[in-house]
Amino acid sequence: MPRTLTKPQFELLLELIAPAGGPAPWLNSAAAQELETMGYLAHGQPTPAGRAAMEPYQVKRAVFLAAGFGSRLAPITFNTPKPLVRVHGKRIIDSLLDACLAAGIEEIYLVRGYLAEQFDQLLYQYPMIRFLENPVYNETNNISSAMCARHLMSNAYVLEADLVLYSPWLIQPYQYRSNFLAIPKERTDDWCFEVSDGVITQEKIGGERCWQMVGISYWNGVDGEKLAQDLKEVYEQPGGRERYWEQVPLVFCRENYRVAVRSCEDRDVTEIDTFRELKELDRSYDIG
Repeated sequence: MPRTLTKPQFELLLELIAPAGGPAPWLNSAAAQELETMGYLAHGQPTPAGRAAMEPYQVKRAVFLAAGFGSRLAPITFNTPKPLVRVHGKRIIDSLLDACLAAGIEEIYLVRGYLAEQFDQLLYQYPMIRFLENPVYNETNNISSAMCARHLMSNAYVLEADLVLYSPWLIQPYQYRSNFLAIPKERTDDWCFEVSDGVITQEKIGGERCWQMVGISYWNGVDGEKLAQDLKEVYEQPGGRERYWEQVPLVFCRENYRVAVRSCEDRDVTEIDTFRELKELDRSYDIG
């Protein structure tokens, strides 16, 4: 069985197996020398053993949470689910789906609720999608959507379906540990994280010198199994149906997890919260 990799060893193998287009890997580094000694690297390239060592870190699936109404994007969402709203002619969710497929992730689940049948249109371009139905989407917060997919969250990305992704390399075929994507901010009024030594210690609304949450996370095998149980436990508590799903590992059951923060920038991804923001991004909606 392959030995556990250190983070520098993992990052070097990742860059060689699935380059993200950044700087050339540091083949003269200590990590490279260690990998050569382990038999995972030869002549600057991963060996079969090196590729096998990456298998425990491989992302197996993606789970999209797409059941909500998107009330702040009204009136455009009166007839169209928010993930299917078009920005410059392309559906919001398409950038995320395309990034998953580019990373070789073809096991894709989508939890739907509001105007569920409209998501069938995705099958023409993405026939691999499997739908999960959320019958109580309008009675609960998004924890009910996570409940529908709670047994699928091991070795999986969990993605909010209303993000426009400009940097598809953020969806990588391998992840080192459970993490949440976030943007470092001097100040934000949005949902954000306090972070210590790269690990999320608090989730809150608004803060200074913090990390603004982006709705893309990854959960390894162990944490995914814990999530299946913890989601159910929190959901069934009084008031549990009003929770946001990520509050389970980051707030209510925080002691069971060590979730890393993964950095990105504003230019990498955009969440369209309101109709005003949609009009600012795509002037074709500004018809007033």
